[in-house]
Amino acid sequence: MNIRSYNGITPLLGERVFVDASAVVLGDVEIGDDSSVWPLTVIRADMHSIRIGARTSIQDGSVLHITHAGPFNPGGFPLLIGDDVTIGHKVLLHGCEIGSRVLIGMGSIVMDGAVIEDEVVLGAGSLVPAGRRLESGYLYLGSPARQARPLTDKERSFFRYSAENYSRLKDLHLIEDY
Repeated sequence: MNIRSYNGITPLLGERVFVDASAVVLGDVEIGDDSSVWPLTVIRADMHSIRIGARTSIQDGSVLHITHAGPFNPGGFPLLIGDDVTIGHKVLLHGCEIGSRVLIGMGSIVMDGAVIEDEVVLGAGSLVPAGRRLESGYLYLGSPARQARPLTDKERSFFRYSAENYSRLKDLHLIEDY
């Protein structure tokens, strides 16, 4: 089974959530309505919590994990993801906070305690170091990620378009699976 309890806690899925059969969702995870988890994704909340908002798409091969509480991180870091977020293929999110209406490009890495505010585009292959904050309204690129320029109105409209597009696609997959 790919939706797995851990330590007595079972993931909670909102309405119309699609989780591909090859993905694994484990532990203290909550996924909001109309979100999608695509093939070979791992969402593992075994030592802290993961909260994913509505209409958020987590693309193939992504890994979502937390930072446990211990001597080096007294409170640890949960993983928090807002609404209308598109997470590209093979993204690694680790104990960070992602706002709403965000696009995270393929192969990007966001580390412990980092915060990406609402309405940000993080370009493919970018690295957001631990504890870094990315300010709302900008495109960020590189390793480490640097503010490149303000987002255009067209780019800002893409957030909703992408969320709605993946929501429609996951509905088709839900029909196929039943």
